[in-house]
Amino acid sequence: METRERADAARNRAKVLSAAAELFAAGDPRAVTMEDIARAAGIGRGTLYRRYPDVTSIAAALLDEHERTLQEQLLRGDPPLGPGAPPAERLTAFYAALVDLLDTHGHLVLGAETGEKRFTVGAYGFWRAHVLALLRESGTPDPEALVDLLLAPLAPEVFLQQRARGVTADRIKAALTHLARALPAT
Repeated sequence: METRERADAARNRAKVLSAAAELFAAGDPRAVTMEDIARAAGIGRGTLYRRYPDVTSIAAALLDEHERTLQEQLLRGDPPLGPGAPPAERLTAFYAALVDLLDTHGHLVLGAETGEKRFTVGAYGFWRAHVLALLRESGTPDPEALVDLLLAPLAPEVFLQQRARGVTADRIKAALTHLARALPAT
């Protein structure tokens, strides 16, 4: 049986997510604390901790909907992002979509998916499975050894460092397109 969220809990959740989104966008998300979020949301720390164990879980909640949308497009969308295109074209489209996601929501990704945490979130597992399937479909030798290397340029720290150095999203997409075209033709 599905339990419904109490009205006050829903209001507090909305306050927390709104306050956190503003704090993450205003500066370095890695510097945001639970105390900062509770204060900005106008709720007590206990209320905050009952729902979210840490800042990472709040950033992940904000990011989740955006990542789910991309996952749905990869599974059921039109080619080349969705099924039906050759692996190199699908990888190129995936790279472009993920660059767009990072460009728009990089501050959330930085708050939720940096360092070791990157490998434990569900989205990374999904991205990894997608790229691994493309590598296998293309007949790429040793896809297990290559898959994480192909995702490494999309680590939030790498992406945001490139953007801070003035590398445009379009230039990053072009470089990743070059990388994707190295896949063997099927």
